Amino acid sequence: MLSAKPWKPDAIMRLLLSVFVCIFAGSLLPCLWRHPIAGGTAAARFLVPLAAISIGCLIATLVLINKPWPLETFERRLFLVMVLFCSGFFIGAFAHRLSGDRTAESSIGRMIVGTLSFQGAGVILMIHFLREHQMSWTEAFGFGNRRGRAVLLGILIALIFLPVARGLQQASALVMAHVPHLSLQPEEQSSVQALRAAVSWQNRLAMGAAWILLAPVAEEILFRGILYPAIKQAGFFRLALWGTSLLFALVHANVVIFVPLTVLALILTALYERTNNLLAPITAHAMFNALNFLTVFLQEKIGG
Repeated sequence: MLSAKPWKPDAIMRLLLSVFVCIFAGSLLPCLWRHPIAGGTAAARFLVPLAAISIGCLIATLVLINKPWPLETFERRLFLVMVLFCSGFFIGAFAHRLSGDRTAESSIGRMIVGTLSFQGAGVILMIHFLREHQMSWTEAFGFGNRRGRAVLLGILIALIFLPVARGLQQASALVMAHVPHLSLQPEEQSSVQALRAAVSWQNRLAMGAAWILLAPVAEEILFRGILYPAIKQAGFFRLALWGTSLLFALVHANVVIFVPLTVLALILTALYERTNNLLAPITAHAMFNALNFLTVFLQEKIGG
């Protein structure tokens, strides 16, 4: 059974807001080294400065969020955070509107930058989160609890679930294609599209590392390691189980894989509950991603 976690609600809120700020700031980074607007319009000259100002405001927001908030300066600090965050968000949104089409190579770069700004930044922020709670990774997530069994269970679950996920994905695509009232078109996940577009082994290696190593660690710590036990311990077990599972599927922003990812998240949560070791769902998630990565890679090799 999963052990109790001492996660502070305010620390969780600051972590989630910090992750969101990092994701949005990461989406603006390509604007600093690319000039994607066709035609060289007058508005194009403002793209890089606007993106830089937005990123500056978001970085300042991030710094203030993760500093101590003395009671005597709380209102002033909150007002400053809101001004910086809103300024960075709306200026960044306008910079996004100025952005043009994405080429295959830029989409690969954007995918890598997006992964680093979400999962990469998430891992760094979680280091600060654990320091605030004065806990080690092993204490927080049970990495020392029957480690070998946890790894073997994770591998086994991934191998069993892979064909189930493929069946669910195909069923979802079939429903989307044959229900006339649905205006949705099945599309491959953006990371899969980027992998198919990658032509150099450096790009594929970077994407593989992000897909197989970084993403499972960050996502499992955030969804299963922090959010799930916090909501569950607040007395909302069903909300914890279904809410974190649905959110996990939603952040991947692809309709056709929504159902299989929701089911996967439910299984990973049950695996964490059973083993009390987050290494089990991390291993299952990493193995599942590795098998999918290998499948796409082999398809490209055979097709090429």
